[in-house]
Amino acid sequence: MPVRDPEQVREVTREVLSRPEFRVPERSLLERAIDWVLELIGRLLAALGGSGAGGIVGLVLLGLVLLGVGVLVARFSRGLTPSPEVAAAVPGGRRRSAAEWRAEAEAHERAGAWREAVRSRYRALVADLAFRGLVEEVPGRTAGEYRREVGRALPDAAGDFAGATELFEVAWYGRSDTGAQEAAHLRDLSDRVLQRAGT
Repeated sequence: MPVRDPEQVREVTREVLSRPEFRVPERSLLERAIDWVLELIGRLLAALGGSGAGGIVGLVLLGLVLLGVGVLVARFSRGLTPSPEVAAAVPGGRRRSAAEWRAEAEAHERAGAWREAVRSRYRALVADLAFRGLVEEVPGRTAGEYRREVGRALPDAAGDFAGATELFEVAWYGRSDTGAQEAAHLRDLSDRVLQRAGT
């Protein structure tokens, strides 16, 4: 049996163990923070548990605090709902047609809900352009992204579409006063964009 030099064996072992597959992965900041909090709670519980009657009272108080935090988290997380602005920018579920958006815009106009009418009319315009393959209607895409897409795909209509986009953004995100005049102006701009798109 051949005799190996112990120093050579140690060197080969060090070399093998230094390879990436044998390295212990570095713990993330979140994992280290969780470890620190758990260690702190463990020390606190050990200190409370070893101090007689005061320790029992301390444990009860700690339990009540943790229960209170849990109740607050549960209560506030249930009340979180997406804002109307997020719902406007990210339509969910089945994609609605331009005709459906236009019908909704007209219903809002009849009801005097001008801000919602502007939003629906703008969504109808985007849906029309998407149907013609001029823009890609993607959930989460911003009005500015649609403006850039129309600028590339339909340069002749870029100015009118930019005007329509500005009316939508000011009405919906800026929450400025929106009335019949803005809704009518958006309708005119939308019609001009669609004429240049070949409708």
